[in-house]
This record gives sequence, C-alpha cells and structure tokens, in this order.
Amino acid sequence: MATKELTIGFDADDTLWHNETNFERVHERYRALLAQYHDAATVDAALLATEKRNIPLYGYGVKGFTLSAVETAIQLTDGKISAGEIQRLIELGRGMLEHPVEILDGVVDTLSLLAERHPLIVITKGDLRDQERKVEKSGLGGRFRAVEIVSEKDPAAYAAILRRHGIAAERFLMVGNSVKSDILPVLELGGAGVHIPYHITWALEHAVAPAGAEGRFFAIAKMTELPPVVAGWAARW
Repeated sequence: MATKELTIGFDADDTLWHNETNFERVHERYRALLAQYHDAATVDAALLATEKRNIPLYGYGVKGFTLSAVETAIQLTDGKISAGEIQRLIELGRGMLEHPVEILDGVVDTLSLLAERHPLIVITKGDLRDQERKVEKSGLGGRFRAVEIVSEKDPAAYAAILRRHGIAAERFLMVGNSVKSDILPVLELGGAGVHIPYHITWALEHAVAPAGAEGRFFAIAKMTELPPVVAGWAARW
C-alpha cells in the first residue's frame, strides 16, 4: 500500500558531493599522456565513444571509465602505449576510488532540515562498492531512510524503487543535477523533480529541460534554495 507521506529522493554524485571535478582532473592528465599522439579534442571524442559503447557491459563509475581509458589509449596509439603508461592509467583510476568525499555547500544543513519533515532516500547509479563507500565516508547516511544504488536511472528503475518502498509517484520529489537521469524519468512516472545544476555535466548526461510539467518541475541554483520549493510542493497536499 502506498504511503501518504511526501518522499524526497536525492541523487548523490554532483548533488550531495563533488564527483565530476575528479573525473575532469583525470581527463586533463589523460590528454597530457596522449598528447604526443593526438590533440585533446580527438582524445576526448574517442574516449567518450568508448565509454558510451561500454556502458552496457561495464556500467557507470570509475572502474568502467578506467577500462575504457585503457582501451582507448591502446587504440589511439596503435598499441604503442607502454606498460608503464597503462600502469599510470590504472593508478589514476585507483586514485579516484580513494579520493576523499567532498560535500557540496549547503547539503548538510538542508538535509537535516528536510529530514525533520519528510522521509529522504538516496538514489544513485554506478559501481556498488564505490557508491557504498562514498555514502559511508560522507557521513550523510543517517539522514536517509534508504540508499538505492542502481545500474541505470530510467523509469523502470524508479518505478521499482517506488514500489519497493510503497511510495506513490505523485508524492515523490527527486532532486539532482542531471535532467536526463534525475528529472525526466520521474516526471514520466507522474512525480516531481528539482534540478540543481553542477558546474560540469558529463556529455552523456546532457538533456533538454522538460516542457509541459508545470507544477512538477523546479530549477534552482543551489541546495539551500530547496526547502522553500519543497514547502510549496508539500502545501499542495
């Protein structure tokens, strides 16, 4: 039976803590490693194409990225890349997995405030072990009723989560930095979404802002602007 509570879901990477900036730092070092073979634009395009092709096999996250980076480097150098250079790529991936979790401004206070009034859930995609590590290291886990780590964020995945927790779609509000992954699937199910953009968006997460979702789609600039939006949405009930 669906609960009458108004539940708020939160994306994790680049919504609760920094993530894409870590990838961008590694991208810079990756371009430098392959600079003797190709220009930066060629390297970026080749890597993105490999990542896109490999997502159905590797999923999202650092491990899949690292495997795609090694594969792309071998292709772009016609197999000339050395074992030592491949080892450097592996070390870059390990470094990202070991990177400290850096909470975004306003997250702690906002979650604490909202958790007093509404059940909160984390819904994130990526490698299970890495995402579990980040939730634990963040110290935010206690503010959430549940943590859901999925391989893809599409309508089917959200629908399964809502069923599992007995949440009616129209009483669910998803908060995240990706229009494609955090907003559009939830709106399709009849829920609501709040977009908080991060200053870097991965190319495969680009999407056009939704149309025709008046009263169910909100765009704000930072996390501290969320409580009034939630209050206004909750007042409808």
